[in-house]
Amino acid sequence: MKKRLACWAAGVTMVAVGLTGVAMATPGAGVVGTIMARAGFADPVSIMFLVEDDHRNGKQVIQVRNAQDSVIQEIVFSPGGHTGWHSHPGPALALVKQGELTLYSADDPTCTGRTYTAGQAFIDPGQGHVHIGRASPIQDTIVWVTYFDVPSGTGVRLDAADPGTCVF
Repeated sequence: MKKRLACWAAGVTMVAVGLTGVAMATPGAGVVGTIMARAGFADPVSIMFLVEDDHRNGKQVIQVRNAQDSVIQEIVFSPGGHTGWHSHPGPALALVKQGELTLYSADDPTCTGRTYTAGQAFIDPGQGHVHIGRASPIQDTIVWVTYFDVPSGTGVRLDAADPGTCVF
């Protein structure tokens, strides 16, 4: 009887932990990402971006020493699609090919988005920058992204919990 009770308790705990993990992650909706290419640098490469962002916080230096794999992905959003809250292992260069994408940062208590339209590009600083991308509600949006410093054999996305800063 004790053995059954212990097994039952262990099973309930595993289910609870599993459900909690699912509840904390914020998956996207109406989004399809296709990896177009992935490669490691043939020679050691260090990458530095200096972003002069008057929209949020002035200058930001993003530096990666001895970058790992780079990954190119095409992301297609149906109207109103979103990425869910997430970050990336390293910095990313995003180009809006079609439509528009609004980014919201988890660390912004006002939940003020910044919208990028077709023909515009932006840099995401990578790990630690939790954000959500929301597409135009009236048209498909296509974004091409190059992710830098992605550890070999891993994905480009790190799921994150909803920070509670936005009401959507």
